[in-house]
This record gives sequence, structure tokens and C-alpha cells, in this order.
Amino acid sequence: MTKALNTLLGATALGLGALVATQAAAECDWKPERAVTYVVPWGAGGGTDANSRMLASLLSQEFGQPFNVVNRTGGNGVTGHSAIARAKPDGYTVGAVTVEIDTMHWAGLTDLTYENVTPIALVDIVPAGFTVGKDSPYGSVQEVLDYAKANPGELTASGTAQGGIWHLALAGLLNAEGMDPEAIRWIPSKGAAPAMKELMAGGVDVVTVAQSEAKTLIEQGELKGLGYMHSERMAALPDIPTTAETLESGWTLAAFITVSGPEGMDSEIACSYEKAALKVMGSPEWAEFKASRGSDVVLMGTNELNKFVAESDVALGETMKAIGLAK
Repeated sequence: MTKALNTLLGATALGLGALVATQAAAECDWKPERAVTYVVPWGAGGGTDANSRMLASLLSQEFGQPFNVVNRTGGNGVTGHSAIARAKPDGYTVGAVTVEIDTMHWAGLTDLTYENVTPIALVDIVPAGFTVGKDSPYGSVQEVLDYAKANPGELTASGTAQGGIWHLALAGLLNAEGMDPEAIRWIPSKGAAPAMKELMAGGVDVVTVAQSEAKTLIEQGELKGLGYMHSERMAALPDIPTTAETLESGWTLAAFITVSGPEGMDSEIACSYEKAALKVMGSPEWAEFKASRGSDVVLMGTNELNKFVAESDVALGETMKAIGLAK
């Protein structure tokens, strides 16, 4: 089950650059006539928020209407995702549907699934990191694991809510390495930014948020990156080894961010959004933004995204069952 997840997310991340974006039909010319609400299910300051605010700004320029970003946190992602899924499908509410759409229902938090939203375009593939404080005594992921194995439950980690994707990244890694998934205790947080603040304050020992989210603080020397849960090193932080190369299990895990609409969105509106999103994400402004975060530009339209999200749901569910996080 670990292999299924690794193969799906790792191979997808590697191959996205070669994908040909879905070509929207010429008649996809719907445009909003008033402000659009762009819902983000996670807190300000994290990677989902940053990507969403940049995309919302570019969509505002493209459509000529304001795109107002609203952070709807709570319920381990349920609140914001529900706000997107259950909005009126008239084009005036879209948002950042993240990988949690494929984990929340397995965790028993909601009946909401990927089938309750209208995927429009992929915004980012986000491999997890393994990050410690600048004064941490540990110099590698293996050193942390060795200590946790000898002292189960003493170390703590954070990055998202209980059962969220960054929790799954850690629990899955521990399981893959033959350890109890609770050998490092998980401390829930409302997102990457508060988790990293807690790490810098010494409140937790590890965060497993996206390495791109921790990039700036690592470069500034405020945090120390020990590992990248991916098959290739991050170009912007090439000295941080991958878990694929350093751990016996070769464990990797990546999250994803999409721009999606409510369930039942009219096809004319959805394809107009797809056309606009792929256009602005192919722009120099977007490429510069992604480079500043150490991330690659990925282009995937509706058809490919529907398949990707459905396959991810199956793979993540299998992994959550294997490590006891599925209800």
C-alpha cells in the first residue's frame, strides 16, 4: 500500500511537466460579472494560502473582477472544503480543494469526497519535508528515527490536524520503517505556518509540512531541513537528501492543491475557469512565483485531474487503513 501511494504521487510529480494541458473549447467564454469568493480551507501563511492568493490575483486580472480570498479554517479541513462543495455552482465561489478531499472521509470526519466538487486545474504538487529546529541535536532523519525507536512517544511532531496529510506523511514513514506510527507523537495544528512557529519556539521537535513551505526559514537558518519525502532533491535546497535515497523503505509522499468549484458546476463555467487557470499558470508571473518557492510549474486540466484525484483517493485510503488512521 505504501508502494501504491509512492508510485502514484511520485510518478505523477515527475511526469507533470510533460503533460499536455487540457484544451478548453472555444465556446468557453463565461466571465463573472461581480466579485468571486476564493475559499482556502487552511490558515494564512501556509503554502496553500500563498498559492491560492497568487492564483486569485492572476485570475482577477484575467477576468477583470475581484477574487476575494477567504480562509475558512476548522474541522480539520472540513469547514472550508464544505464551503466550496456546497456553494451555489454559479461561478461565484471557487477555492483550493487540497489532498484532504481524499483523506477526510477515510478518517471519518465527513461524508464529503472528491465526487462532491468540480475539479478545474492542478495548482501544485507538494512533497512533504522533515524539518527540525536550528538548534536540534539531530543531523539526519535516521538519527531522529533511532532516538524515537529507543524512546517511543518522547518526541513530538506537527504540521496539520490529526489525520491530515502531513500527519499521514509522518505516520506512513514510521510505518514503512517498521516502527509504531505513534512513536513520534502528533500535535495537531491549524496549518503549516502555526506548526513552524511552534517548532521555532521549541514546542515540538519535528514538522513534516511541505519543504516548499519551510524553504525560506531553512534558507534563513531558522530551521534545519533533514529530509525531503520525494524521489528527487528539491532544486532550491539541493543539500537536503530525499527519503527515497536515505531510508531503507524509500518512503515518499506528496500532497496536492487544486482550484475547484462546487458540485454540479455548469460545464460552460467550469471550462471557462479551466481555460483561464491554465493560461495564467503558463505565464511568466506564475513561473517567477513558483521559482521563488522552489517549486515547479505543473499544468493539468480537468480531465487528467479528475482521474488523478480519484486514483489518489484509493491509494491514500489504502495507506490510512494500513497505519490505522482510517475509520
